Amino acid sequence: MEAPPGGPADQRARKRWPLAVLMTGAVGIGLAPIFVRWSEVGPAATAFWRLALALPFFWLWLGMERGKRGHGPQDGAPGGHVAMLVLPGVFFAADLGIWHWSIRFTTVANATLFANCAPIVVAAFAWVWLGERLTGLFVVGLACALSGAASLVAASFTAGPRNVLGDALGLLTAFTYGAYILAAKKARARFSTPLVMAWCIPVACGLLIVAALAGGERILAPTGRAWAVLAALAVFCQVGGQGLIVHALAHLPASFSSVALLVQPVATALFGWALLGERIGPYQGAAGGLVLLGICLARLGSRAK
Repeated sequence: MEAPPGGPADQRARKRWPLAVLMTGAVGIGLAPIFVRWSEVGPAATAFWRLALALPFFWLWLGMERGKRGHGPQDGAPGGHVAMLVLPGVFFAADLGIWHWSIRFTTVANATLFANCAPIVVAAFAWVWLGERLTGLFVVGLACALSGAASLVAASFTAGPRNVLGDALGLLTAFTYGAYILAAKKARARFSTPLVMAWCIPVACGLLIVAALAGGERILAPTGRAWAVLAALAVFCQVGGQGLIVHALAHLPASFSSVALLVQPVATALFGWALLGERIGPYQGAAGGLVLLGICLARLGSRAK
C-alpha cells in the first residue's frame, strides 16, 4: 500500500493513511482469539501455522516489489543488519507462544488483560531508546485506553492462586510484544515491510515448531475445517493484521502505535458477539468508547522528538 501522491490536498491525507492502515491491521488481529479458540492443533502449533501459511504471501509481495522500477536501497540485501531483521522474529515467536500458553493456565480475560499492558512497555522504551517524547495529553490518552481495555475484561477477571502462572505468562507477553513492536519499528526504518516479514517469520516459525514438538502438541490439523481455520488465521491476522501494522510502523511513533493497537480487544469483543454469540452490554460498550477516546487523545498528544 503506497502513500497518497503529492499535492496540496494530499498532504493531509498523507498524515492520515498510516493511522488508517494501523487501525485496519489492529482490527485484523482482533480475529486471532476467535481462530485460536477454533483451532484443533496445539497452542504453539497454531502460532506456527499462522506464520508458515502467511509466509508465501510476503515472499510474493517482496518479489513484486523488487520487480518494480525505482526499487529502493531499503529493499536490497540486509548486509550487516541481519540482527535487525532476526530480532522481530524472536520476539514475535515469544509473544505468540507465551500468550497461547498463558491461556492454558489462566482465563482468556486474565491473559488478555495482562498482555494489554504492552503500551506501557513500548512507551517507556520508545522514550529512552527511540527518543520519542511523551506529552501529558499522550499519557492521559494511554491511561484512558488502558482503563477501557481493562474494563472490557474486568467482569471475567479471576484472581486466585490457580491463575498465578498464567497471569505471570500474560504479563511476560506484554514485554515480548512490546519488544516486538520496538524491534519491528527499528527494522522498518531501514527495510520494507515484506523484507522484514520475509526474514522474521522463518525465525519465528523455527522457534515455534521446536516449542510445539517439545510440548508434545498435535502439529497437523486433523480435518479440512481445521486447516481452513489455520489458513484464515494466517490470511486475516498475519497478512492482513501484522502485515499492515508493520507497514504503518515506519510512519508512526512506536508509543502511539502501541496505544492504537488497544482497539484489538474492542474488535475482538465485536467479533465475539457476531461470530460466537457473546453478549455485549452497555458496560462493554462504554469501555470500548473509552478505548477509542484514549486512542484519539494519544494521537493528539503524540509527537516524535
